[in-house]
Amino acid sequence: MTTGESPTIVASRVDRAKVVRAAARAGFVARGVLYLLVGALAVRIGLTGTGEQADRGGALAEVVSTPFGFVLLWALGVGLACMALWRLSEALFGAAGPKGDRSGTRALSGARFVFYAVSSFLVLSFAAGDRGSGAGSTDRQSQDLTSRLLSLPGGPWWVGAVAVGFLGAGLWIAGRAVLRKYREHLQWRRMSTLQRRFVDVTGTAGGVARGLVFAAVGFFGLKASIESDPGEAKGVDDAIRSFAQAPAGPWLLVAVAVGLVLFGVFSFGQSKWREV
Repeated sequence: MTTGESPTIVASRVDRAKVVRAAARAGFVARGVLYLLVGALAVRIGLTGTGEQADRGGALAEVVSTPFGFVLLWALGVGLACMALWRLSEALFGAAGPKGDRSGTRALSGARFVFYAVSSFLVLSFAAGDRGSGAGSTDRQSQDLTSRLLSLPGGPWWVGAVAVGFLGAGLWIAGRAVLRKYREHLQWRRMSTLQRRFVDVTGTAGGVARGLVFAAVGFFGLKASIESDPGEAKGVDDAIRSFAQAPAGPWLLVAVAVGLVLFGVFSFGQSKWREV
């Protein structure tokens, strides 16, 4: 306790910390569920060639089909909102760890706040009855956004900048997974050997798969920029399906899909062992 601080102020800080920790853990669970669903849909696509959407829209449609679908939808939306609030707290007050107060770390947390806030809004809008929001195909949304950007002065450059951002983010995510940077944010010393192995398998494979999907979205965005053709842009669904066109064929798609499932499982692990 800092000299001069009253017990009331200290207790208030402790309470806020508890709320932030609870929000972060709820957010990781919600993110894990979404990635599990997207990954499972992608596995089905790779094995059967089904026309389902392997993206957020497909995941929400899958949730709605369950007996308590709408309750789960609200829970997912609230969980993502909790994740957004946690990232906002990191942007405003700094994150856990020795590098948590750096300006770059805060800026990254701010960007993540925007991402999860938008995701939460779309899921909650869908749960409230707006079927044109969260369940929309990310492929169509990506092409619509690309078309709008291309219509602006210097449009191809705007599209290219966004695409490079996705491509860079994908490579960064995959690279950090390979280097196992996620360990820096976990209660690593308190974890058992089995728990560490579990995190390394799910975190590495899941992070690489997630990074590949982001990079694929960026790659097709660059094609759309170079050709000034919004039809070349792809969302998560078509980006995942594009792996089937590689020399390895559908098996690469299945491998990426399994990786996304593992990332969902990794998110569950983060809800328990992440330093917040």
